[in-house]
Amino acid sequence: MPSYSNDDRIVVIKLNNGYNIGISIDNISGIELIEHFQLKETETKTSDHFKKSEVKIISTGGTIASKIEYETGAVRPALSTEEIIEFEPEIREIGEISSEVLMAILSENMKPEYWERVADAIARAFNEGNAGVVVAHGTDTMTFTAAALAFSLPSLPGPVALVGSQRSSDRPSSDAPINLYAAVYTAKHAPFGEVVIAMHGTTSDDYVLIHRGVKVRKMHTSRRDAFQTINGLPLAKFLWIEKKLKLLSSDYKRKGELKVDAKFDPRVFLLKFYPGMPVDIVYWLTDRGFKGIIVEGTGLGHTASEFAEAFKYATEKGVFVGMTSQCLFGRVNMNVYTTGRQLLRAGVVPLEDMLPEVAVVKLMWGLAHHKTMEELKSFMITNVAGEINARHLEEYFPRWHHGT
Repeated sequence: MPSYSNDDRIVVIKLNNGYNIGISIDNISGIELIEHFQLKETETKTSDHFKKSEVKIISTGGTIASKIEYETGAVRPALSTEEIIEFEPEIREIGEISSEVLMAILSENMKPEYWERVADAIARAFNEGNAGVVVAHGTDTMTFTAAALAFSLPSLPGPVALVGSQRSSDRPSSDAPINLYAAVYTAKHAPFGEVVIAMHGTTSDDYVLIHRGVKVRKMHTSRRDAFQTINGLPLAKFLWIEKKLKLLSSDYKRKGELKVDAKFDPRVFLLKFYPGMPVDIVYWLTDRGFKGIIVEGTGLGHTASEFAEAFKYATEKGVFVGMTSQCLFGRVNMNVYTTGRQLLRAGVVPLEDMLPEVAVVKLMWGLAHHKTMEELKSFMITNVAGEINARHLEEYFPRWHHGT
């Protein structure tokens, strides 16, 4: 097989079970040719310079754009988008595909300044005439990027589908090919104009769920169906065998004229409260120049009561303090208990059912666009991209909690 190693003395061999291994030539005593195959020339519609595409794939890196590093057994990002397509050549059946390698990083290295680059690349893709855009991304911070794009692209002429994989593309158990196919199909055919995440819906290859980008969380470290919509339903389901998209909700943004406004102020801190947390952290953050704190409180939105004075100090210094819940499901209600009411009087703003990471990204965007605290507060409690649900239905809660 083509070697992915920097050591040219390592030969890559594919085993009968589909896995690859790397062997140093120093350990090879002899080679016998059993059979020879000629690679057939095939026409490809994919090109990094193809201008009349229907869907553009923008690669940022991550596991879906990675291969095995045989020196260590780990994976690292290095594949071009063109090579990704080779793992799922069937996507050529969907339509004309073009590609761009914007960056090649693991998703833990993503930054707000990179979100701006991704948003600008998506805007260029739509201006080139593409019906939709796919962003290949690492799964660990994909939800942060999806939220950033949702706020940066308030109006879209077509879908933007982020896609990743839990297992690298050269593994036989990889979820990359089916996820990629579903993302490309969604980008071309889905009726909505918003940012979504396309990932496996089960551990098998049954279907891929299309999650709203601001209402989804990675819930497992390694399962192929790691992503789950929180406090809502996925927008759609891509059925793999039937090769079709089934809408699960009519509550989606319609396609509109392209608008892009990608600008973030990174001076935001995500504070996860725990029993015994030193209150001094709030004073330190305030005095160090942070302009916003998103709190992951307990239950309905609480911290220890001693934090009320610290949060008051922060808000009086012009720091926005917003409350989310560690519970994820349900919404914040700080009027129920005494501690919650104390925090409200200190200036802490309850953020409904917004996910903590979405609140962080939204606050970064808000700080870069609103000059007064009143404007910022109004923005943070306004449903902009579907990040706040007015209603919670029984079916929004995971079925496995009901023993099914």
